[in-house]
Amino acid sequence: MTTPITLDPGHVTLAQLRRIHAGGVQLTLDPSAQAGMQAALATVQRIVEEDQVVYGINTGFGKLASTKIAHERLAELQRNLVLSHSVGTGEALPDGVVRLVLATKAVSLARGHSGIRPAIVDALLALANANVLPVIPAKGSVGASGDLAPLAHLACVLIGEGQATVDGKVVSGREAMAAVGLQPFVLGPKEGLALLNGTQVSTALALAGLFGAEDVFCAALVAGALSLEAIKGSVKPFDARIHTARGQAGQIAVAAAVRALLDGSQIDPSHPHC
Repeated sequence: MTTPITLDPGHVTLAQLRRIHAGGVQLTLDPSAQAGMQAALATVQRIVEEDQVVYGINTGFGKLASTKIAHERLAELQRNLVLSHSVGTGEALPDGVVRLVLATKAVSLARGHSGIRPAIVDALLALANANVLPVIPAKGSVGASGDLAPLAHLACVLIGEGQATVDGKVVSGREAMAAVGLQPFVLGPKEGLALLNGTQVSTALALAGLFGAEDVFCAALVAGALSLEAIKGSVKPFDARIHTARGQAGQIAVAAAVRALLDGSQIDPSHPHC
């Protein structure tokens, strides 16, 4: 059974991201995002039509920023940017992390500041929904101007290059796109740059760490409560009044959790005056 999640750019919650990390979700984009994406795309198209010189749209990158690129080579520029940066190394990122990368990248682009076609955002969500996951090497990002190398491996799949997993089997990027009923994209002006710039991989790794820490913390709470039962201890030290007096939110929450876990204990009544 899958859980539907509507992603509203700027209002995505940790609870939604946790479910995406766990898997078994169907992601859709809030329709309100379409207007912003279309407006940003129109801006990029106008720049190209008016032959304005704008970095990342019709110029080189880095030290070649002052080099104007001819109109007929703009698609080649974006494709080469993606291919030249797909140089990651190491083991592939876990599935849950890659799902988070796809979702957070889609949400970031859907905010309407990148000038990318909505169809590319839809493709990112289609990959996540089908659990067709780009193979992204874990090492290679310095994070300075974004997770360039890891995100290049994601972008490779969109253009039919690189690799992805389909039902756990590694296939080519072209096969991965076919698995979700899509043809590889020919990137338009700025689209390669928009896909590579961003910290979605670093963010996904941080989120996975957070969710893991939350799981361990919850397990520790249960173990602590069971230990209290095992030693025939009293719940009285966890009385809400004691912890409210201290006023520390985390302490209050933990005490409440212990009380809830031990509600109905057959041992606590043996401590009537503790």
